[in-house]
Amino acid sequence: MARPRGSRWTTRLRHRAGETGSAVRAIPRRLGRWLQGGLLRVRKPGAPRVVPTHFAGNGSVALAYDVRGHGAPLVLIQGLGVGRWGWAPVADHLARRFQVITIDNRGIGASDAPPGPYSTRAMADDVLAVLDDAGVGSASLVGTSLGGMVAQELALAHPDRVDKLVLVATIPGGRLTAPMPLETARMLTWAPLMASETRLQGFVEHTLGPETVRRRTEVVERLTAQKLAHPQSERAWRAQATAGVLFDPLGRQRRITQPTLILQGTADQVVNPDNAKLLANLIPDARLQYFDGAGHLLYWDEPQRFVRVVTGFLTDRATPAPAPHRAVRNAG
Repeated sequence: MARPRGSRWTTRLRHRAGETGSAVRAIPRRLGRWLQGGLLRVRKPGAPRVVPTHFAGNGSVALAYDVRGHGAPLVLIQGLGVGRWGWAPVADHLARRFQVITIDNRGIGASDAPPGPYSTRAMADDVLAVLDDAGVGSASLVGTSLGGMVAQELALAHPDRVDKLVLVATIPGGRLTAPMPLETARMLTWAPLMASETRLQGFVEHTLGPETVRRRTEVVERLTAQKLAHPQSERAWRAQATAGVLFDPLGRQRRITQPTLILQGTADQVVNPDNAKLLANLIPDARLQYFDGAGHLLYWDEPQRFVRVVTGFLTDRATPAPAPHRAVRNAG
């Protein structure tokens, strides 16, 4: 027996209402999946922003770099055995004021690792190639440790391409350098062979200030994890190390005309803190500022202060304004 028409309509309406309700209830679930792993990805607070990698060429050597932020160009040059990831505590913060360019030096990260030995002059040419590829006429440089030596070379060889210099935990080179502690020299000898997490953690702790190691274990863990996630071959590590050992401008830093800020941690166990004053005495009118209790990686020890000090120096109107420069490629 056929059901009355009214009954069939009621059944259909209930069925459609059920489908609509299910669809409505499914929206939050779908949106959640979309937010978590779909078209829109939400960064955790404090996580570095993912930016696209570009490649510049210096002859046959490909060099990986990224660009973020807007403003006057600022190039960050890392030290021995550390890639772009080493600027994680400060890069995004500096990018709020500057167009920040971070580079994987030759021999690490996504850059090529040609046979060594390397030289700081060749590595300075690498930075120049990145500037050219990014369309930057001149930029300020922040160089730490080996990166500080590279920054000095670039300022001496191409002064028209460098606006201001920030030299972090670095040396004047050659006989003008105060020697590093013997324990550090021993650790550096074995550094490329530190495959185990325990030995690597000991090396990482050696590069940080004692207060950071004691009270901020998360920094030690984060830095150790980054080193483990970005291994470097022993051959490439020694090629980079040779560049630092052979760095010797013979006191030519007296010719550096760019406004220069020298930053040094007083608890640095890798670079003798005395080198900061030796370097400041060489460079005309250089400013010297110590970070009390900070280690070699002082921007990991005190990232907020580092950003504040560097930003203040680079935007200080008391020093000459940066020269005009061509537009930098958009960070996207």
